[in-house]
Amino acid sequence: MSVSGAQPAEPNHYSVRVRRGSQGWEVEVLDPGGAVVLTRPCASEAEARTFASTVEQHIHWLSPGKFREYYRLEA
Repeated sequence: MSVSGAQPAEPNHYSVRVRRGSQGWEVEVLDPGGAVVLTRPCASEAEARTFASTVEQHIHWLSPGKFREYYRLEA
């Protein structure tokens, strides 16, 4: 079975953003309501954008439940 183009049965409305914070670059994962549920500090903009890209792929591929499980987010 090929997984290319596979989409979770349930839409995943989490989102991710990259920003330069007071301590440097960071990636924030936001829940469907827009609240920050995970912040990851990064050493550089390149690291932040790479991690954010991975999170975006997971948002696309995983159901909300699997996404929360993978990133250890509270339900």
